[in-house]
Amino acid sequence: MAFYLKNRRWLGLVLTIALGQAGHAKDWVNLFDGKTFKGWEKRGGTAEFVVEDGVILGVGPKRSPNTFLCTKKTYSDFVLELEFKVDAVLNSGVQIRAAVYEGDTEVTKKGRKKKKRHQAGRVRGYQVEIDPDTSRNRMWTGGIYDEARRGWLADLSKNKPARDAFKAGEWNHFRIQAKGDEIKTWINGVHAVTLRDSMDASGFIGLQVHGQSKDKGRAGKQVRWRNIRIKEF
Repeated sequence: MAFYLKNRRWLGLVLTIALGQAGHAKDWVNLFDGKTFKGWEKRGGTAEFVVEDGVILGVGPKRSPNTFLCTKKTYSDFVLELEFKVDAVLNSGVQIRAAVYEGDTEVTKKGRKKKKRHQAGRVRGYQVEIDPDTSRNRMWTGGIYDEARRGWLADLSKNKPARDAFKAGEWNHFRIQAKGDEIKTWINGVHAVTLRDSMDASGFIGLQVHGQSKDKGRAGKQVRWRNIRIKEF
């Protein structure tokens, strides 16, 4: 009898903990409905975004600053998953915990002395890079770049498995986890980088079409996103 009661108490404790955790867990939420841009807004340059066959399609302009399709809602701690496909020369990325400069702002990138001036409304913050251009011999897709601010924060120069995980000309999968001051990324299931940085705790999510001041063969090139979902902690 004592053994039976003891085990019942233990089972009750386990169930209580499990139910408590389940009560705090949040379900996956689709950020893109596959048909419209409901919940999204464009910021920055003049690149075009369209919905085509359940996919968000971004088209590189001939001359334009960086253009972003951004969520209207902001997020703090979360797991974000999505699939993307990009033409070989069109640099892109996924902004997380992003914001815009409220006024004209001068910033200095890491390792540089010269300041750069950004206009009010310029998107800034953590960007999970999409870097497919083999001509640079870099391929840092999944690395973290601080857009319009400090530059590279975590690259893939010492992570060959992650560099090799990117599939040129095919659909690729990102998993991005932001929790507290830690950001982790995976490309096609392979861990890319872990970054600890406390500069931004929350912000919007954005999909980038990289700008260009001169036509470098990127005009008309495309980047696609689909199956965009998020689970908040």
